[in-house]
Amino acid sequence: MSVASVSSNAPGSADSRPTPPPRVTRLAIIASKGTLDWAYPPLMLATQAAKKGWEVGGFFTFYGLNIIHRRRGRRLRVTPLANPALPMPVPSLLAALPGMTAMATSMLKRKFRGRRVPTIDELLEQAIASGVKLYPCGMTIDVFGYGTEDFIPGVQPRHGSSDFLDFAKDAEVTLFV
Repeated sequence: MSVASVSSNAPGSADSRPTPPPRVTRLAIIASKGTLDWAYPPLMLATQAAKKGWEVGGFFTFYGLNIIHRRRGRRLRVTPLANPALPMPVPSLLAALPGMTAMATSMLKRKFRGRRVPTIDELLEQAIASGVKLYPCGMTIDVFGYGTEDFIPGVQPRHGSSDFLDFAKDAEVTLFV
């Protein structure tokens, strides 16, 4: 008996079983920081994964909630204080001076624009349009006194940490940023 005749999946054969659909890769991201430089990693990773056809969910908790906040998201800043990786070396004493955060933020935004890096608003639009689910943390919403109207359009309803764990338990990739 040949191997081909034993493993036949021809219609009507005893071994014909439907082939399960291929599993979609799932990415779970937890965003906990709400500064301009920390808003990019979760959004860039989410949009790139969605472009690959992955199922993506991002959980925005603590200060990461600012990224998807309607007003605060437009005012994300980067501070030179205690930020040694900033491309402009600033002594700690100078970094603490008034106006240095605004200057560092302006310089970073200008650098990004010059390199044609999408803005946070553009990345959020791309993420939502590509099916990325953006989940605001329910406990953080309560702590900060936010309402559902405080978030950008397209954000999912408030999510508890246990709800997001139900999503993340089946993820092949989980990132905490």
